[in-house]
Amino acid sequence: MKVIDHIDKAKKSLFSFEILPPLKGHDIQDIFSTLDPLMEFNPPFIDVTYHREEFIYVEKENGLLQRRKISRRPGTVGICAAIMNKYGVDAVPHLICGGFNKQMTENALIDLNFLGIDNVLLLRGDSLKYENSFLAKANGHKYAAELVKQVKNLNKGKYLDKTFVKQKDYPLFNFCIGVAGYPEKHLESPNIDRDLFFLKKKVDAGADYIVTQMFFDNTKYFDFVKKCRSQGISIPIIPGIKPISSKHQLNSLPSRFYLNIPNELVKEIEKAKDKKTVFHIGIEWAIHQSKELKNAGVKVIHYYTMDKPENIYKIVQAIY
Repeated sequence: MKVIDHIDKAKKSLFSFEILPPLKGHDIQDIFSTLDPLMEFNPPFIDVTYHREEFIYVEKENGLLQRRKISRRPGTVGICAAIMNKYGVDAVPHLICGGFNKQMTENALIDLNFLGIDNVLLLRGDSLKYENSFLAKANGHKYAAELVKQVKNLNKGKYLDKTFVKQKDYPLFNFCIGVAGYPEKHLESPNIDRDLFFLKKKVDAGADYIVTQMFFDNTKYFDFVKKCRSQGISIPIIPGIKPISSKHQLNSLPSRFYLNIPNELVKEIEKAKDKKTVFHIGIEWAIHQSKELKNAGVKVIHYYTMDKPENIYKIVQAIY
C-alpha cells in the first residue's frame, strides 16, 4: 500500500520508523533486531536510508596516494525487500541525487518495481566531504525537485530512452513520492522563505507527502505547517522525531542539521550526572512531543531510530 493511502485511511495516529542499513560486513539480523521489538506497534511503513559513496586515500608502495571509492552501508533495496517479506509491512527506500545519474536512477526504480515496492523518499543527499557545495554526477540531478520529476515521468511511462514506451493500459510504475521538509530550514538555505520556495518546487513536481527533519520544539513544526499551507502546499506533512541520547548531541545535532534545542532541554541534559539519566531525559522529552502531536491530530509520527530501538520502544509504548 502507498504511504499516502495509509495516511488517508488512518483513524488514529500511526507510527513509522526509519532505519540505517547495516555497515558492510554486518548481517541482516542487525535490522531485524532493531525492528522486532517495534513491530508490536504495527507501523504502516518503514523507511530505509541510503548512504552515498565515500572516498578514502590509500598509500601505495611507492608512497603515492590512491583515491578509492567505498560504500559503507550498501543494500538499501535488498533490505526493503527483506522487511516486506519478513513483516508484511511497506518499505520506503530513500533515493538520492548524489552519486547517481539519470539512467542509474531509472534502473533502480525498475528494480524497486520488480520487487513490488511502490513508495520512495526522494532527497538531494549530502555533499561529499571534500566538496564545498553539492556537485551532481554527470547527467545527474542537482535538485531533489528534478528527481521527483523523473519519477513522475516514469509513472507516466516516459523512459529516458524514447524508444521505450509503457504498454497500453498497463500501469508499470505507480510510485508514491515522499520528500523532505525542514521546519527550521535546510542548513544551506539563507532563510526559511527560500527553503519553502524549493520545497514548493518539489511539491509542484509531484511529491505526495513530506517528512520533516527532526525538531525538539513542536511550535517549529506547527509554524512550519502553517507556512507551507500559506504557500499552497497542501499535501500531508509528517513530523520526524529523534530523542536525544547523549550530551554530545547537544552540539553535534545543531551543527549537522541546523536545528534549535530548547534551553529547558539543554539545561536538563547538562545537569545529568550519567548517560542513563541523559537517555531517560531524551525519552521523556520525546514522549511529551509525541503526545502533543498526537493530540493535535497528526496522522503519522515518524521516528528516527538510528538502529537503536530501546528509546523509541519506550516512547511509542507510552503513547500508543
